[in-house]
Amino acid sequence: MKIRCIAVDDEPLALRQMSDFIRKTPFLEEVAVCSSALVAAQVVSETEVDLMFVDIQMPELNGLDFVRSLENGPEVIFTTAFSEFAVEGFKVAALDYLLKPVGYPDFLHAANKAKVYFDTRQRAAENGSGSDDFLFVKSEYRVVRINYNDIKYAEGMREYVRIHTLSGERIMSLMSMKSLEQKLPPDRFMRVHRSFLVNLQQVRRIERGRIFFGNEAVIPVGEQYKEAFQQYVDRHFL
Repeated sequence: MKIRCIAVDDEPLALRQMSDFIRKTPFLEEVAVCSSALVAAQVVSETEVDLMFVDIQMPELNGLDFVRSLENGPEVIFTTAFSEFAVEGFKVAALDYLLKPVGYPDFLHAANKAKVYFDTRQRAAENGSGSDDFLFVKSEYRVVRINYNDIKYAEGMREYVRIHTLSGERIMSLMSMKSLEQKLPPDRFMRVHRSFLVNLQQVRRIERGRIFFGNEAVIPVGEQYKEAFQQYVDRHFL
């Protein structure tokens, strides 16, 4: 597969360089070049884009705020002249970070990292079926497989979701609670609060509007979710 890309930079020379690098890389396909984040936002809303090369320092809307504004947006590789932005770039789950002036070897290294990510995701999709009992999520630089049975509950944290597993591992992924809810089987998982989604098979006790998982985590049931959760309980009540 070719990775569909856009380059976003307010500096014409830097934008032209990114465009040249994308065009000379066989597994990348240039969809558009954008002179601002506002132009890029329009392109992303109208066109299928897999990967964005985004400059951080831009007027009106900087690259970090632009990426944060996109719910389930394309993957991103940041470019900037200032290394102190690296940490912030990684906080929004960027695949990589390029320091200007960018040479083609560094660009290609970052592009290859993106290719590994997309190849892994594509293989997971091709090998999947309706009877799958797991999902793949992106966590930092990894693509992590999580079995449904291993999920205790998921916790929404602004633009991130933290998945709590039975082993005690906590997996952070840049996604919305809504997107995770749509991926999980509704007969096994239920949204019980604006910030919590639970594995119904792991619920051990319900007391005063709270869900208990053994003697550890306690999850509140939100007002707007009480009726649906009570219907589930009633269906299984002896």
